[in-house]
Amino acid sequence: MPERGSDIEILEFAIAREVEAHHFFLALAERVESSEMREVFEDFAAEELEHKEKLELEMMKAGIVVDGAPSDVPRHEHVISEDGSMLDMDYKDMLLLAMEKEEASFRAYINLIQHIHEPSAKETLLVLAEEEVKHKLRFKVEYDLLLKQS
Repeated sequence: MPERGSDIEILEFAIAREVEAHHFFLALAERVESSEMREVFEDFAAEELEHKEKLELEMMKAGIVVDGAPSDVPRHEHVISEDGSMLDMDYKDMLLLAMEKEEASFRAYINLIQHIHEPSAKETLLVLAEEEVKHKLRFKVEYDLLLKQS
């Protein structure tokens, strides 16, 4: 069943993206000065793990055993930039980068939907795409507030 295999590959890819996003938001949380935004970044990091769980559920529905072990992803220090050039970015840049990442995740899910065959997996990807847009909008609101204060 090639369709099933490609669906699993798509879900595995999406899971890896969610784990990376989790670590990305934790890395931003460590670098932001505002306790309110630190909490927002930490909350989004937790939401990315919830997204991972939704995707793992789709894999289980397909009969794939999910071990639940942490995925192999870069440490926080390397999630933002391999060469460290972005480690000293300011808050505005963090928000811009977060918006870009969420937009990329949204587009990735929308593109993956057309390649997946299982209807419930398509629905899960659509739900995750919607959640990524909500994340982007939250960062956009914060960014706009920051610009008004400047």
